[in-house]
This record gives sequence, structure tokens and C-alpha cells, in this order.
Amino acid sequence: MSHTAITTTKAPAAIGPYSQAITLGNAVYTSGMLPIDAEGNLKEGIVDQTHQILKNLQAVLAEAGLSLVDVVITSVFMTDLEQFQQMNEVYSQYFSNHHPARTTVEVSRLPRDAKIEIELIAIKHI
Repeated sequence: MSHTAITTTKAPAAIGPYSQAITLGNAVYTSGMLPIDAEGNLKEGIVDQTHQILKNLQAVLAEAGLSLVDVVITSVFMTDLEQFQQMNEVYSQYFSNHHPARTTVEVSRLPRDAKIEIELIAIKHI
């Protein structure tokens, strides 16, 4: 089974030697998404950063023919878990009826000094 790179101009371009996402069979694996818009601008504050990331992930999933309801797990990396509640309030707006598995960890630093990064795995239902 071969894999296919997924790329959309509706999310920020990869800033290194990686793809926005990879499909393999019915699964889509995204790279960690930063809170950068498609023009390369970093959003400020945990609320705006979380919204931007989830919008970016929606765009990548749409390019692969999926949506957030297909997400089975997310991994959230935050530089300050004191902001967990604010992140969680935004996150719950995108996953209000569907609650994928999730891991959230605090990290010392993220690229471009972002406050948050999210990656996910989604499965296309046949």
C-alpha cells in the first residue's frame, strides 16, 4: 500500500522537509499544525492560535476528502498548561458532538514560538 502527500494552499505550507498530511489507505496522518495562516502570519494568544490551528486542520482534511468528524485522535502540544481551559473551550467548539481520543502535553518550546501545536489522525469511513 502506498502513501500520498496531501497539500492545500488553504493552510500554511510546510516549513521543512515534511508534508502537511499523508494518506495511507483510509487513514490521514497530519503533521503538527502551527497557528499560522495560509499567508504565513502567526496568530497571537492561545484562543486565536487554537482557532487557527483547527481551521488549518479542517482545510487539510477537506483536501483529503474528510472532516473533523473523521478524526479518531489528536495530540495537543502546549507551552503553558495554565492555558489548558482556554484551549479546551475553543477545541470543544470544533469537537462539540464528536469527541476523538486526545493527548495533551506541555512542552518547553514550539517552532516560531507558538503557544500550541496540534496533530491528528483521521479515518475515512467507507
